[in-house]
Amino acid sequence: MAAGGTGPAGRASRGPAWSDAQLRVYPFPTERIPSFPHDDVRAEALIDNEEPVVLTGTGLVTSALKWDLPYLCDHLGTGDFSVYASPTHRFLYYDDKKLGNFPTFVPPATRQNLKFPEFLQTLEAVRASGGRDRLYLQQTLNDTVGKKIVVDFLNFNWNWINRQQAKRNWGPLTSNLLLIGMEGNVTPCHYDEQQNFFAQVKGYKRCILFPPEQFDCLYPYPIHHPCDRQSQVDFENPDYERFPNFRKAIGYETVVGPGDVLYIPMYWWHHIESLLDGGITISVNFWYKAAPAPKKIDYPLKAFQKVAITRNIEKMLGEALGDPHEVGPLLNMMVRGRYDSSQ
Repeated sequence: MAAGGTGPAGRASRGPAWSDAQLRVYPFPTERIPSFPHDDVRAEALIDNEEPVVLTGTGLVTSALKWDLPYLCDHLGTGDFSVYASPTHRFLYYDDKKLGNFPTFVPPATRQNLKFPEFLQTLEAVRASGGRDRLYLQQTLNDTVGKKIVVDFLNFNWNWINRQQAKRNWGPLTSNLLLIGMEGNVTPCHYDEQQNFFAQVKGYKRCILFPPEQFDCLYPYPIHHPCDRQSQVDFENPDYERFPNFRKAIGYETVVGPGDVLYIPMYWWHHIESLLDGGITISVNFWYKAAPAPKKIDYPLKAFQKVAITRNIEKMLGEALGDPHEVGPLLNMMVRGRYDSSQ
């Protein structure tokens, strides 16, 4: 990873509009994710190699930089928006479809559909209460948005991002997710199975990434669990007895501001947080399917390919056994005394 260190504090380089006091302190070291102008050959090389990089000057979401809450309220339209409410600052993703596999699992956040003015009213009520409750709007931009938002959307720099897609033979754009969060909101560490250009529109977000090689340090939930692809480790209070390899985790981090675009490669873990006392943040994700699998597999396998294999094995065993809770014991039985020793 071509990144410079962040010094003894292990943090991203301080920017002019934020301070170290707005960053939570975590027990692992980090290195800085490099930042380059979008047309710098070093930036292109990092994307080609599927390594994270902050891209400046893309103009990707310049037409959206005027999106503040009043503007969005006037022009976003009358559609419903998915709004998550959490009793803490953490918004751990969960899949409703998998809740039946773990009946005792209690979703860490509740979801409701609100019109945008309703979201703003709820937001003001939560702020006025002075409690710990937080809100996070997470909604795919669709055909319910108003005409001015459509114009802004069409004025994104599609020429640039389409060239990135075509150059690397990625699959189609699957969605543009609009994210509107309160100060201090945290999306805990997880990985996605798509390529992602993460564009910051308003406010500042800290992004901490981990490469697929650190899969065994971050302890994802089982694939049949509602929190599939999420790390079980609480970064603010890690349980080293349950997750001893987390002591070996090394992150790569940055703070992105309006106009910045962070490339998050497929299968790279990422932990995203709005800065403390930083106000509302607005971001837009551009998710692309992976390039088609090559006809000829090169060995040794890359780390992300190994992650894909483990997911396929878990899926296959869950289907064959008929009970996802039998997958772990079976794998343990196969390994214990046979593959857990170098002898």
